[in-house]
Amino acid sequence: MVRLDQGGSFQRGLSVLVAVAEAGEARAEEIVRDTELPLSTVYRYLRTLRTMEFVEERDGSYVPGWRLLELSGQQLTRTRLVELGHSFLRELSESTGETAVLTVRVGTQAMCLRQVESRHPIRMAFKIGQLLPLYAGAGQRMLLAHAPETVVERILDHPLRHFTTATMDREHILHDLQQIRRSGFLVSHGELSEGAVAVAAPVFADGEIACSITVAGPKDRCSRSWVKHARGTLLMSCQQLAEVFEQHPSGQS
Repeated sequence: MVRLDQGGSFQRGLSVLVAVAEAGEARAEEIVRDTELPLSTVYRYLRTLRTMEFVEERDGSYVPGWRLLELSGQQLTRTRLVELGHSFLRELSESTGETAVLTVRVGTQAMCLRQVESRHPIRMAFKIGQLLPLYAGAGQRMLLAHAPETVVERILDHPLRHFTTATMDREHILHDLQQIRRSGFLVSHGELSEGAVAVAAPVFADGEIACSITVAGPKDRCSRSWVKHARGTLLMSCQQLAEVFEQHPSGQS
């Protein structure tokens, strides 16, 4: 029988695990602030949690490991998104003529989980598994708009890298996040890659954002009429994917 007293080792270990799970990505110093535990104690529990694969270390930060993701259902969610999302991405790419991308939030970053590239020789595309900044680019900022407030604060409290002259600063991002939540879609112009135009929309499951889907291409092909067509097609596809996902959350047919 485990005793959960205030100073209990079990409770301290759980508090470290909860701090990582709630933040999505946290440095040891941030966990110290959240748990009020000594830094040496935090590192000791992190070593244990890493050994048990409940957390992973990435460039000095700690993120949920595969065991924690599996317990929380996130691993299953991502697997289902890969399985269900491909046909929607293919249809979007064919309809718009451009690359369709499905991204998910991983801590304080976004990750390209799946994509169908445009058939044009010159096109916009990421690598599967590529990590992207949450604050720059349509699909990424859509995820940020629906992320927990602690994630938004953690990102915007640090200096933001300007990838292009169109990359937004902190004040513009904060204002834009409110607009994104109201409108339900986002259009970006060259924020992450020069000359790119992207339209993004969210996919919700059980009241929370599961992923964002983006269609993107070079500005020479992506006119205002293209943006209008892409937005309508994208919003319809995201709604359909959300309905299918909620109908078959565990791969049931």
